[in-house]
Amino acid sequence: ERNIFLSIIMPALNEETNILSAINNTLRTFDDFGIGAEIVVVNDGSTDCTAALVEGLISKEGRRVRLVNHEFPRGYGASFWDGVDNAIGQVVCVLPGDNENDPGEILRYLKLLDDTDIVVPFVYNKHVRSFFRKALSRIYLNIINLTFGTHFNYTNGTALYRKSILKGLDYRSYSFFFQADILIRLVKRGYLFAEVPYRLGTRKASGSKAVTFSNFLHIVKDYIILVKDIYIGRERKLKQNKFTSDSVSIERY
Repeated sequence: ERNIFLSIIMPALNEETNILSAINNTLRTFDDFGIGAEIVVVNDGSTDCTAALVEGLISKEGRRVRLVNHEFPRGYGASFWDGVDNAIGQVVCVLPGDNENDPGEILRYLKLLDDTDIVVPFVYNKHVRSFFRKALSRIYLNIINLTFGTHFNYTNGTALYRKSILKGLDYRSYSFFFQADILIRLVKRGYLFAEVPYRLGTRKASGSKAVTFSNFLHIVKDYIILVKDIYIGRERKLKQNKFTSDSVSIERY
């Protein structure tokens, strides 16, 4: 059996129009790059044919595609963490099931994990998004960077993480804030990362599920928790530069 080095976590909520294309594009990229990898599709309580389509593909692809089912929608962050807990690979990355992302755009940077523990993409073709999405993203990013003294170009992308460093976190955000929460906690602990340019595709079908009032409230709640943890709570009390045993950061420090 091919060694599984990478696990792609693919959350999907009612993505019957896109899910097969998203999976097949990712599998082709595995083959093109010669990567031992799997896709863990997390069906987040879909009411359409998403799960059935994935199950049909599993019968052809075997262990390269697996399915985790949520009985009801639990959200994007919860789907990510469920994928992490079910992942076999030493490295994990989230790719949404909407087929908006070209997997080759992030997987071309796998080699950087020889020298870092996190690869953080930033979108350089921002014109593919609406003015509203771009403005909202800029405000969001400025708040994060100003609050935590960071200089990220983007925090909501398809980052590559060494799985052990994620498992070492003792708090998990389950809202759309989860990516920023992870990055801030890990960078404040001293983990090394690289930022890389990333080309975003155009959404073929279905709209973004991120911009809702409910999601906004959950993001605000998780933001407040992170501020507390970084400045007066659990993260502040941690010994800096104490890394997981298989991290690259521990060798370079």
